[in-house]
Amino acid sequence: MSDYNVSKVLDLKGLPCPMPVVRISQEITSVPVGEIIEVHTTDPGSLSDFPAWADTTGNEVLETKQQPGSIQIFVKRLK
Repeated sequence: MSDYNVSKVLDLKGLPCPMPVVRISQEITSVPVGEIIEVHTTDPGSLSDFPAWADTTGNEVLETKQQPGSIQIFVKRLK
């Protein structure tokens, strides 16, 4: 369990690259600025794709947690 106040959870497990980043791009505007989306993915490319996406879009990856078979990424909408 995270210490974040998560507004939305996206279960993107099983989606191949680049779909997790495509989906966060589509969903980020569904939460207000300052809110957090928790992403669950199995795509190892997400570990580098999400920070790169956040840098180019002006959002922030707060934390990434890896567990066997799953990656959790916490994204804060900044704009």
